[in-house]
Amino acid sequence: MNQFCTKKRRMSNIVAIIGRPNVGKSTLYNRLIGERDAIIDNQSGVTRDRLYGQSHWNGKDFMVIDTGGYVRHTDDVFEKAIKDQVHIAIEEAQAIIFVVDVTTGITDLDEQIADILRKNTNKPVFLAVNKVDNHQRMLSANEFWSLGFEETHFIASISGSGTGELLDAIIEGLPDDPITEEDLPKFAIVGQPNVGKSSFVNALLGNKRNIVTDIAGTTRDSIHSIYDKFDKRFMIIDTAGIRKKAKVHENLEFYSVMRAVKAIDQADVCFLLLDAKNGIESQDLNILNLAIQRKKAIIILVNKWDLIQKETATAKIYEEKIKNKIAPFRDVPILFISVLEKQRIFKAMELGLEVYQRRTERIPTAKLNEYLLPIIEQTPPPSHRGRFIKIKYVKQLHLGYPVFAFYCNHPKHIKPSYKGFLENKIRAKYNYSGIPISIIFKSK
Repeated sequence: MNQFCTKKRRMSNIVAIIGRPNVGKSTLYNRLIGERDAIIDNQSGVTRDRLYGQSHWNGKDFMVIDTGGYVRHTDDVFEKAIKDQVHIAIEEAQAIIFVVDVTTGITDLDEQIADILRKNTNKPVFLAVNKVDNHQRMLSANEFWSLGFEETHFIASISGSGTGELLDAIIEGLPDDPITEEDLPKFAIVGQPNVGKSSFVNALLGNKRNIVTDIAGTTRDSIHSIYDKFDKRFMIIDTAGIRKKAKVHENLEFYSVMRAVKAIDQADVCFLLLDAKNGIESQDLNILNLAIQRKKAIIILVNKWDLIQKETATAKIYEEKIKNKIAPFRDVPILFISVLEKQRIFKAMELGLEVYQRRTERIPTAKLNEYLLPIIEQTPPPSHRGRFIKIKYVKQLHLGYPVFAFYCNHPKHIKPSYKGFLENKIRAKYNYSGIPISIIFKSK
Protein backbone atom coordinates (compact mmCIF):
# COMPACT_ATOMS: atom_id res chain seq x y z
CA MET A 1 0.00 0.00 0.00
CA ASN A 2 1.15 3.54 -0.70
CA GLN A 3 2.90 5.06 2.29
CA PHE A 4 0.65 8.12 2.16
CA CYS A 5 -2.58 6.11 2.53
CA THR A 6 -2.50 4.11 5.73
CA LYS A 7 -5.98 4.88 7.03
CA LYS A 8 -9.11 3.05 5.85
CA ARG A 9 -12.66 4.20 5.29
CA ARG A 10 -15.79 2.50 4.04
CA MET A 11 -16.54 3.18 0.39
CA SER A 12 -20.17 2.79 -0.67
CA ASN A 13 -21.65 1.44 -3.88
CA ILE A 14 -22.30 3.83 -6.76
CA VAL A 15 -25.70 4.69 -8.24
CA ALA A 16 -25.69 6.74 -11.47
CA ILE A 17 -28.52 9.06 -12.53
CA ILE A 18 -28.82 9.38 -16.33
CA GLY A 19 -31.34 10.75 -18.81
CA ARG A 20 -31.83 13.42 -21.44
CA PRO A 21 -31.56 17.13 -20.49
CA ASN A 22 -34.18 18.85 -18.35
CA VAL A 23 -35.96 15.78 -16.95
CA GLY A 24 -35.02 16.65 -13.35
CA LYS A 25 -31.89 14.57 -12.76
CA SER A 26 -30.15 17.20 -10.61
CA THR A 27 -33.31 17.75 -8.54
CA LEU A 28 -33.47 14.02 -7.87
CA TYR A 29 -29.75 13.98 -7.05
CA ASN A 30 -30.23 16.73 -4.46
CA ARG A 31 -33.21 14.88 -3.03
CA LEU A 32 -31.21 11.65 -2.67
CA ILE A 33 -28.16 13.21 -0.99
CA GLY A 34 -30.25 15.52 1.19
CA GLU A 35 -28.59 18.82 0.25
CA ARG A 36 -28.51 21.31 -2.59
CA ASP A 37 -25.23 20.20 -4.15
CA ALA A 38 -25.93 19.99 -7.88
CA ILE A 39 -26.45 23.26 -9.75
CA ILE A 40 -30.07 23.49 -10.89
CA ASP A 41 -31.20 25.88 -13.61
CA ASN A 42 -33.89 25.91 -16.29
CA GLN A 43 -31.19 26.25 -18.94
CA SER A 44 -30.62 22.94 -20.75
CA GLY A 45 -27.27 21.26 -20.20
CA VAL A 46 -26.39 22.84 -16.86
CA THR A 47 -24.83 19.67 -15.41
CA ARG A 48 -21.94 18.98 -17.74
CA ASP A 49 -19.68 16.70 -15.70
CA ARG A 50 -20.36 13.89 -13.28
CA LEU A 51 -21.08 15.07 -9.74
CA TYR A 52 -20.69 12.75 -6.74
CA GLY A 53 -22.59 12.82 -3.46
CA GLN A 54 -23.14 10.48 -0.49
CA SER A 55 -26.53 9.02 0.37
CA HIS A 56 -27.78 6.80 3.18
CA TRP A 57 -31.01 4.81 3.23
CA ASN A 58 -32.21 2.05 5.57
CA GLY A 59 -28.75 1.28 6.91
CA LYS A 60 -26.91 1.31 3.58
CA ASP A 61 -24.52 3.95 2.27
CA PHE A 62 -24.07 4.58 -1.43
CA MET A 63 -22.60 7.20 -3.73
CA VAL A 64 -24.89 9.02 -6.18
CA ILE A 65 -23.56 10.32 -9.53
CA ASP A 66 -25.39 13.16 -11.27
CA THR A 67 -24.53 13.32 -14.98
CA GLY A 68 -24.98 15.72 -17.83
CA GLY A 69 -28.08 15.24 -19.97
CA TYR A 70 -27.68 12.45 -22.55
CA VAL A 71 -27.90 13.70 -26.16
CA ARG A 72 -27.72 12.29 -29.65
CA HIS A 73 -24.72 12.80 -31.94
CA THR A 74 -24.40 16.52 -32.54
CA ASP A 75 -21.87 19.15 -33.54
CA ASP A 76 -22.20 20.87 -30.16
CA VAL A 77 -18.89 20.41 -28.33
CA PHE A 78 -20.53 20.17 -24.90
CA GLU A 79 -23.19 17.67 -25.97
CA LYS A 80 -20.57 15.32 -27.43
CA ALA A 81 -18.59 15.46 -24.21
CA ILE A 82 -21.69 14.94 -22.05
CA LYS A 83 -22.41 11.72 -23.96
CA ASP A 84 -18.94 10.42 -23.01
CA GLN A 85 -19.56 11.38 -19.39
CA VAL A 86 -22.73 9.28 -19.27
CA HIS A 87 -20.93 6.20 -20.58
CA ILE A 88 -18.25 6.60 -17.88
CA ALA A 89 -20.96 6.91 -15.22
CA ILE A 90 -22.60 3.70 -16.46
CA GLU A 91 -19.24 1.89 -16.24
CA GLU A 92 -18.59 3.12 -12.69
CA ALA A 93 -22.03 2.41 -11.21
CA GLN A 94 -23.48 -0.67 -9.54
CA ALA A 95 -27.03 0.52 -10.32
CA ILE A 96 -28.55 3.06 -12.74
CA ILE A 97 -31.51 5.41 -12.34
CA PHE A 98 -32.90 6.31 -15.78
CA VAL A 99 -34.98 9.50 -15.41
CA VAL A 100 -37.75 10.46 -17.84
CA ASP A 101 -40.33 13.27 -17.80
CA VAL A 102 -44.07 12.50 -17.67
CA THR A 103 -44.95 15.98 -18.98
CA THR A 104 -43.32 15.31 -22.36
CA GLY A 105 -44.14 11.62 -22.68
CA ILE A 106 -41.72 9.15 -24.26
CA THR A 107 -39.38 10.89 -26.69
CA ASP A 108 -37.17 9.41 -29.39
CA LEU A 109 -34.17 10.18 -27.19
CA ASP A 110 -35.72 8.31 -24.24
CA GLU A 111 -36.12 5.27 -26.48
CA GLN A 112 -32.53 5.60 -27.70
CA ILE A 113 -31.20 5.71 -24.12
CA ALA A 114 -33.39 2.74 -23.14
CA ASP A 115 -32.03 0.77 -26.09
CA ILE A 116 -28.42 1.57 -25.11
CA LEU A 117 -29.07 0.46 -21.53
CA ARG A 118 -30.63 -2.82 -22.62
CA LYS A 119 -27.76 -3.63 -24.99
CA ASN A 120 -24.74 -2.33 -23.07
CA THR A 121 -25.27 -3.12 -19.40
CA ASN A 122 -26.47 -6.00 -17.28
CA LYS A 123 -26.57 -3.78 -14.19
CA PRO A 124 -29.94 -3.09 -12.53
CA VAL A 125 -31.78 -0.19 -14.16
CA PHE A 126 -34.52 1.72 -12.32
CA LEU A 127 -36.78 3.79 -14.54
CA ALA A 128 -37.86 6.92 -12.65
CA VAL A 129 -40.83 8.66 -14.29
CA ASN A 130 -40.44 12.15 -12.87
CA LYS A 131 -42.87 15.04 -12.23
CA VAL A 132 -45.79 12.70 -11.46
CA ASP A 133 -47.40 15.03 -8.92
CA ASN A 134 -51.15 14.63 -9.60
CA HIS A 135 -53.72 12.00 -10.59
CA GLN A 136 -53.88 13.05 -14.25
CA ARG A 137 -50.11 12.71 -14.64
CA MET A 138 -50.21 9.30 -12.95
CA LEU A 139 -52.63 8.11 -15.64
CA SER A 140 -50.34 9.49 -18.36
CA ALA A 141 -47.31 7.82 -16.78
CA ASN A 142 -48.53 4.31 -17.61
CA GLU A 143 -47.19 4.63 -21.17
CA PHE A 144 -43.63 4.40 -19.77
CA TRP A 145 -44.10 0.71 -19.02
CA SER A 146 -43.62 0.22 -22.77
CA LEU A 147 -39.90 1.02 -22.36
CA GLY A 148 -39.59 -2.46 -20.91
CA PHE A 149 -38.04 -1.92 -17.48
CA GLU A 150 -39.41 -4.11 -14.71
CA GLU A 151 -38.36 -1.59 -12.05
CA THR A 152 -40.48 1.41 -13.09
CA HIS A 153 -41.24 4.02 -10.41
CA PHE A 154 -43.42 7.13 -10.53
CA ILE A 155 -41.91 10.02 -8.60
CA ALA A 156 -41.91 13.78 -8.12
CA SER A 157 -38.32 14.56 -7.17
CA ILE A 158 -39.04 18.18 -6.30
CA SER A 159 -41.43 17.11 -3.50
CA GLY A 160 -39.94 13.70 -2.77
CA SER A 161 -43.11 11.77 -3.67
CA GLY A 162 -42.25 8.18 -4.59
CA THR A 163 -38.52 8.56 -3.95
CA GLY A 164 -38.71 6.44 -0.78
CA GLU A 165 -40.08 3.47 -2.70
CA LEU A 166 -37.42 4.02 -5.39
CA LEU A 167 -34.68 3.96 -2.76
CA ASP A 168 -36.11 0.83 -1.15
CA ALA A 169 -35.86 -0.97 -4.49
CA ILE A 170 -32.34 0.30 -5.21
CA ILE A 171 -30.72 -0.70 -1.93
CA GLU A 172 -32.34 -4.15 -2.02
CA GLY A 173 -30.11 -4.99 -4.98
CA LEU A 174 -26.89 -3.43 -3.66
CA PRO A 175 -24.22 -5.63 -2.02
CA ASP A 176 -24.36 -5.73 1.78
CA ASP A 177 -20.61 -5.44 2.23
CA PRO A 178 -19.29 -2.10 1.00
CA ILE A 179 -15.88 -1.85 -0.61
CA THR A 180 -13.08 -0.67 1.64
CA GLU A 181 -11.01 2.18 0.34
CA GLU A 182 -8.12 4.26 1.62
CA ASP A 183 -8.78 7.63 3.19
CA LEU A 184 -6.99 9.41 0.38
CA PRO A 185 -5.08 12.69 0.32
CA LYS A 186 -7.27 15.28 -1.39
CA PHE A 187 -5.77 17.72 -3.91
CA ALA A 188 -7.85 20.67 -5.17
CA ILE A 189 -6.87 22.16 -8.53
CA VAL A 190 -7.81 25.84 -8.29
CA GLY A 191 -7.24 28.98 -10.33
CA GLN A 192 -8.82 31.41 -12.71
CA PRO A 193 -10.88 30.20 -15.70
CA ASN A 194 -9.07 28.71 -18.69
CA VAL A 195 -5.64 28.24 -17.10
CA GLY A 196 -5.70 24.48 -17.82
CA LYS A 197 -7.15 22.91 -14.67
CA SER A 198 -9.28 20.24 -16.36
CA SER A 199 -6.57 19.55 -18.94
CA PHE A 200 -4.13 19.03 -16.06
CA VAL A 201 -6.44 16.48 -14.42
CA ASN A 202 -7.06 14.68 -17.72
CA ALA A 203 -3.32 14.52 -18.46
CA LEU A 204 -2.69 12.94 -15.06
CA LEU A 205 -5.50 10.41 -15.28
CA GLY A 206 -4.80 9.50 -18.88
CA ASN A 207 -8.42 9.83 -20.02
CA LYS A 208 -11.03 12.51 -20.56
CA ARG A 209 -12.61 12.42 -17.11
CA ASN A 210 -13.51 16.12 -17.29
CA ILE A 211 -14.81 18.18 -20.18
CA VAL A 212 -12.12 20.33 -21.78
CA THR A 213 -12.77 23.12 -24.28
CA ASP A 214 -11.25 26.50 -25.08
CA ILE A 215 -14.32 28.19 -23.61
CA ALA A 216 -13.70 29.71 -20.17
CA GLY A 217 -16.05 28.42 -17.48
CA THR A 218 -16.57 24.90 -18.85
CA THR A 219 -16.25 23.29 -15.42
CA ARG A 220 -19.16 24.51 -13.30
CA ASP A 221 -19.21 21.91 -10.54
CA SER A 222 -16.29 20.55 -8.52
CA ILE A 223 -15.36 17.18 -10.01
CA HIS A 224 -13.75 14.41 -7.92
CA SER A 225 -11.48 11.81 -9.53
CA ILE A 226 -9.17 9.19 -8.04
CA TYR A 227 -5.57 8.77 -9.23
CA ASP A 228 -4.31 5.20 -8.84
CA LYS A 229 -1.00 4.64 -10.66
CA PHE A 230 2.63 3.87 -9.84
CA ASP A 231 1.77 2.93 -6.22
CA LYS A 232 0.28 6.37 -5.62
CA ARG A 233 -3.35 7.01 -4.70
CA PHE A 234 -5.02 10.33 -4.08
CA MET A 235 -8.18 12.23 -4.91
CA ILE A 236 -8.11 15.15 -7.35
CA ILE A 237 -10.80 17.84 -7.16
CA ASP A 238 -11.09 19.86 -10.37
CA THR A 239 -12.88 23.14 -9.69
CA ALA A 240 -14.66 25.85 -11.58
CA GLY A 241 -12.42 28.83 -12.28
CA ILE A 242 -12.83 31.59 -9.71
CA ARG A 243 -13.42 35.00 -11.29
CA LYS A 244 -13.50 38.41 -9.69
CA LYS A 245 -16.85 39.25 -8.10
CA ALA A 246 -17.38 42.05 -10.59
CA LYS A 247 -17.27 39.49 -13.41
CA VAL A 248 -19.69 37.04 -11.81
CA HIS A 249 -22.86 38.01 -13.63
CA GLU A 250 -24.73 34.72 -14.05
CA ASN A 251 -26.30 32.76 -11.23
CA LEU A 252 -24.53 29.67 -12.57
CA GLU A 253 -21.15 31.34 -12.29
CA PHE A 254 -21.93 32.41 -8.72
CA TYR A 255 -22.75 28.83 -7.71
CA SER A 256 -19.59 27.59 -9.44
CA VAL A 257 -17.46 29.95 -7.35
CA MET A 258 -19.15 28.64 -4.23
CA ARG A 259 -18.37 25.06 -5.31
CA ALA A 260 -14.70 26.01 -5.78
CA VAL A 261 -14.58 27.50 -2.29
CA LYS A 262 -16.17 24.30 -0.95
CA ALA A 263 -13.53 22.26 -2.80
CA ILE A 264 -10.78 24.24 -1.07
CA ASP A 265 -12.45 23.41 2.25
CA GLN A 266 -12.46 19.69 1.36
CA ALA A 267 -8.82 19.62 0.21
CA ASP A 268 -5.58 18.89 2.04
CA VAL A 269 -3.39 20.51 -0.63
CA CYS A 270 -4.40 23.22 -3.12
CA PHE A 271 -2.60 23.47 -6.45
CA LEU A 272 -2.92 27.05 -7.70
CA LEU A 273 -2.57 27.02 -11.50
CA LEU A 274 -1.29 30.17 -13.18
CA ASP A 275 -1.05 31.04 -16.85
CA ALA A 276 2.64 31.71 -17.53
CA LYS A 277 1.73 34.43 -20.02
CA ASN A 278 -0.28 36.37 -17.43
CA GLY A 279 1.75 35.72 -14.28
CA ILE A 280 0.13 35.99 -10.86
CA GLU A 281 -2.79 38.43 -10.84
CA SER A 282 -4.92 39.95 -8.11
CA GLN A 283 -7.57 37.25 -8.39
CA ASP A 284 -4.89 34.57 -8.03
CA LEU A 285 -3.85 36.28 -4.80
CA ASN A 286 -7.48 36.16 -3.63
CA ILE A 287 -7.60 32.41 -4.29
CA LEU A 288 -4.28 31.98 -2.50
CA ASN A 289 -5.58 33.89 0.51
CA LEU A 290 -8.71 31.70 0.59
CA ALA A 291 -6.50 28.64 0.92
CA ILE A 292 -4.23 30.28 3.52
CA GLN A 293 -7.21 31.37 5.63
CA ARG A 294 -8.45 27.77 5.62
CA LYS A 295 -4.95 26.51 6.56
CA LYS A 296 -4.57 24.43 3.40
CA ALA A 297 -1.19 23.47 2.00
CA ILE A 298 -0.39 25.34 -1.23
CA ILE A 299 1.69 24.62 -4.32
CA ILE A 300 1.87 27.09 -7.21
CA LEU A 301 2.01 25.60 -10.71
CA VAL A 302 2.94 27.92 -13.58
CA ASN A 303 1.30 26.31 -16.62
CA LYS A 304 2.04 26.89 -20.33
CA TRP A 305 5.73 27.34 -19.53
CA ASP A 306 6.52 25.91 -22.98
CA LEU A 307 5.15 29.12 -24.54
CA ILE A 308 7.58 31.40 -22.69
CA GLN A 309 10.80 32.52 -24.37
CA LYS A 310 13.57 31.64 -21.94
CA GLU A 311 17.03 32.86 -21.05
CA THR A 312 19.51 31.67 -18.44
CA ALA A 313 17.69 32.89 -15.30
CA THR A 314 14.12 33.23 -16.62
CA ALA A 315 12.60 30.74 -14.16
CA LYS A 316 14.50 32.18 -11.17
CA ILE A 317 13.44 35.76 -11.96
CA TYR A 318 9.83 34.66 -12.56
CA GLU A 319 9.77 32.75 -9.25
CA GLU A 320 11.12 35.75 -7.33
CA LYS A 321 8.43 38.01 -8.81
CA ILE A 322 5.74 35.58 -7.63
CA LYS A 323 7.22 35.38 -4.12
CA ASN A 324 7.39 39.17 -3.87
CA LYS A 325 3.69 39.40 -4.76
CA ILE A 326 2.56 36.72 -2.31
CA ALA A 327 4.62 38.11 0.60
CA PRO A 328 4.64 37.73 3.55
CA PHE A 329 3.77 34.06 2.90
CA ARG A 330 6.74 33.53 0.57
CA ASP A 331 7.57 29.97 1.61
CA VAL A 332 5.59 28.25 -1.16
CA PRO A 333 6.83 25.65 -3.68
CA ILE A 334 6.66 26.92 -7.27
CA LEU A 335 6.87 24.51 -10.20
CA PHE A 336 6.94 25.39 -13.90
CA ILE A 337 4.90 22.95 -15.98
CA SER A 338 3.32 22.41 -19.37
CA VAL A 339 0.12 20.38 -19.36
CA LEU A 340 0.16 20.23 -23.17
CA GLU A 341 3.68 18.78 -23.25
CA LYS A 342 3.17 16.86 -19.96
CA GLN A 343 6.26 18.53 -18.55
CA ARG A 344 6.69 18.06 -14.78
CA ILE A 345 2.99 17.29 -14.17
CA PHE A 346 3.82 14.02 -12.39
CA LYS A 347 6.57 15.75 -10.44
CA ALA A 348 3.84 18.15 -9.26
CA MET A 349 1.87 15.23 -7.80
CA GLU A 350 4.97 13.81 -6.11
CA LEU A 351 5.56 17.22 -4.58
CA GLY A 352 1.91 17.32 -3.48
CA LEU A 353 2.25 14.00 -1.68
CA GLU A 354 5.44 15.20 0.05
CA VAL A 355 3.72 18.39 1.21
CA TYR A 356 0.68 16.37 2.36
CA GLN A 357 2.89 14.10 4.44
CA ARG A 358 4.72 17.03 6.07
CA ARG A 359 1.40 18.73 6.82
CA THR A 360 0.13 15.67 8.70
CA GLU A 361 3.32 14.77 10.57
CA ARG A 362 3.68 15.63 14.24
CA ILE A 363 6.92 16.77 15.90
CA PRO A 364 7.58 15.12 19.28
CA THR A 365 7.18 17.54 22.18
CA ALA A 366 10.64 16.77 23.55
CA LYS A 367 12.33 17.68 20.26
CA LEU A 368 10.30 20.89 19.94
CA ASN A 369 11.31 22.06 23.40
CA GLU A 370 14.92 21.01 22.93
CA TYR A 371 15.09 23.25 19.87
CA LEU A 372 12.85 26.20 20.82
CA LEU A 373 13.42 26.80 24.54
CA PRO A 374 17.10 27.84 24.17
CA ILE A 375 16.05 30.27 21.40
CA ILE A 376 13.29 31.70 23.62
CA GLU A 377 15.69 32.01 26.55
CA GLN A 378 18.19 33.89 24.39
CA THR A 379 15.49 36.11 22.85
CA PRO A 380 12.56 36.25 25.30
CA PRO A 381 9.27 37.98 24.48
CA PRO A 382 9.18 41.71 25.32
CA SER A 383 7.73 42.56 28.71
CA HIS A 384 4.32 44.19 28.95
CA ARG A 385 3.88 47.11 31.40
CA GLY A 386 6.64 45.80 33.62
CA ARG A 387 5.38 42.22 33.51
CA PHE A 388 7.98 39.70 32.39
CA ILE A 389 6.58 37.03 30.11
CA LYS A 390 7.92 33.52 30.60
CA ILE A 391 7.26 30.75 28.07
CA LYS A 392 7.51 27.42 29.88
CA TYR A 393 7.15 24.87 27.08
CA VAL A 394 5.65 24.22 23.64
CA LYS A 395 3.85 21.33 21.99
CA GLN A 396 2.14 20.58 18.70
CA LEU A 397 -1.60 20.04 18.99
CA HIS A 398 -3.46 17.07 17.49
CA LEU A 399 -5.13 18.85 14.56
CA GLY A 400 -5.30 18.35 10.81
CA TYR A 401 -2.66 21.00 10.15
CA PRO A 402 0.40 22.24 12.14
CA VAL A 403 -0.68 24.16 15.26
CA PHE A 404 1.87 24.95 17.98
CA ALA A 405 0.78 25.92 21.48
CA PHE A 406 3.20 27.97 23.62
CA TYR A 407 2.34 27.82 27.31
CA CYS A 408 3.23 30.96 29.28
CA ASN A 409 2.20 33.18 32.19
CA HIS A 410 0.72 36.13 30.21
CA PRO A 411 -0.52 34.76 26.84
CA LYS A 412 -2.62 37.83 25.97
CA HIS A 413 0.33 40.19 26.12
CA ILE A 414 2.65 38.59 23.56
CA LYS A 415 3.04 40.88 20.56
CA PRO A 416 2.38 39.80 16.94
CA SER A 417 6.00 40.53 16.01
CA TYR A 418 7.23 37.92 18.49
CA LYS A 419 4.68 35.44 17.13
CA GLY A 420 6.19 36.00 13.69
CA PHE A 421 9.67 35.52 15.16
CA LEU A 422 8.68 32.09 16.53
CA GLU A 423 7.07 31.04 13.25
CA ASN A 424 10.25 31.93 11.36
CA LYS A 425 12.31 29.84 13.77
CA ILE A 426 10.00 26.86 13.33
CA ARG A 427 10.15 27.18 9.54
CA ALA A 428 13.94 27.49 9.67
CA LYS A 429 14.19 24.11 11.41
CA TYR A 430 11.31 22.14 9.91
CA ASN A 431 10.24 21.95 6.27
CA TYR A 432 6.84 23.61 6.13
CA SER A 433 7.19 24.97 2.60
CA GLY A 434 3.71 25.68 1.28
CA ILE A 435 2.08 24.85 4.61
CA PRO A 436 0.39 27.54 6.72
CA ILE A 437 1.07 27.00 10.42
CA SER A 438 -0.67 28.46 13.47
CA ILE A 439 0.91 29.63 16.72
CA ILE A 440 -1.23 30.13 19.79
CA PHE A 441 -0.38 31.16 23.36
CA LYS A 442 -2.07 29.49 26.31
CA SER A 443 -1.91 29.83 30.08
CA LYS A 444 0.44 27.39 31.75
